[in-house]
Amino acid sequence: MAMKRIDYLPMAGRVALTLPGKARVAVFCVVNVEEWPLDAPIPRPVLTPPAGGPGPVPDVPNWAWHEYGMRVGFWRIKAVLDRHAVKATVALNGSVCRSYPQVVEASLAAGWELMGHGVVQTPLHRVEDEQATIRETIRLIREASGKPPRGWLGPGLIETWETPDLLAEEGIEYCCDWVLDDQPQELRVAGGRRLVAIPYTLEVNDSPLFMIQHQPPQEFLRRATEQFDILYAEGEESARVMPIGLHPYLMGVPHRVRYLEAAIQHIRRHQDVLFWTGSEILDWYLAGAGQGSA
Repeated sequence: MAMKRIDYLPMAGRVALTLPGKARVAVFCVVNVEEWPLDAPIPRPVLTPPAGGPGPVPDVPNWAWHEYGMRVGFWRIKAVLDRHAVKATVALNGSVCRSYPQVVEASLAAGWELMGHGVVQTPLHRVEDEQATIRETIRLIREASGKPPRGWLGPGLIETWETPDLLAEEGIEYCCDWVLDDQPQELRVAGGRRLVAIPYTLEVNDSPLFMIQHQPPQEFLRRATEQFDILYAEGEESARVMPIGLHPYLMGVPHRVRYLEAAIQHIRRHQDVLFWTGSEILDWYLAGAGQGSA
């Protein structure tokens, strides 16, 4: 089924892609901004129930752990990115526009991009009506920002068999669920439409790093810098995209955030690097980079 969505195109032998100014790497910083309802099971608990079994509802400690990210962690991450003139792309639960409007307003004021991330933090295979969920996400973001999102990152990166077709039908132009390349790739969708897979990451991403692999915060810096160094070297021959995945309740805590800043400082010491939003990467690709002529 995967091959019906996307062709296999090995990196070896591809036509070289060229970024403006002969830059080597486009760094794509994604901040995941989500709403976790208190009246439903928590999407990603940090604290297990003391007696085992399913998590309680309401799950106050785990909800509050995430809420810290919205109250404090987001603003700590934003201060770091602002200091280094990094415009992020916000993977946004649409409901955040109403529940945390200050977060959305600050993102827009900083020139950050908003891309769809579901209505609340619930994967698409669990919603009653997937198309209605995509439409409502788009509507909420359009209402808050004045324009619809061009990009999409599914909650948990989860899709159904129909998701790419539905996204394209609703006007979404790029999707970050397909973490299979260092360059944009075409997804095959119905109706003669176009949907581009923009690189995202499960490697330089604080969620699997800290919540699944249980790594110390220093590992983020080691992994980010070594990832960048290889992509920078390879980018001399053909441009690469380096995504960085962040969550306010993870990277935004005091003992981790310095390693985000150190990683950005390392990248900033190199010439020929762009910090781009998803739409900037998409526009570069659609303007001809996909044919090697950007």
